[in-house]
Amino acid sequence: MDDRSIEEILDTIGDQHARRVLATISHDAKSAKELAEECDLSLPTVYRRIEMLDEYNLVKDRTLVAEDGNHYKVYESNFESTVITLEDDEYHVRIYREENLPDRFSQLWDELHAE
Repeated sequence: MDDRSIEEILDTIGDQHARRVLATISHDAKSAKELAEECDLSLPTVYRRIEMLDEYNLVKDRTLVAEDGNHYKVYESNFESTVITLEDDEYHVRIYREENLPDRFSQLWDELHAE
């Protein structure tokens, strides 16, 4: 990630409304309408924050079908945690995503061999 991207992701995570949306969808998927109600935000604000978060793959969506046949999306968090470090006057952002055990082992193995 270049410095510009790091700054942008920090700005995104630093946005109060984006954090509120992330906190609300961290355990259960919610529709935009549910997010607007639970976060006390307007629907356009929710959609803008979802778009911001989606730029960095911090949210994922699923399409559901309502009983009347209409389709709608629900959103959920796409990561477990974020670690921000400062080393040698540079910020580093690491986003930990849900992965299965073999993927985690492979990633750890690759990181050990890279050093």
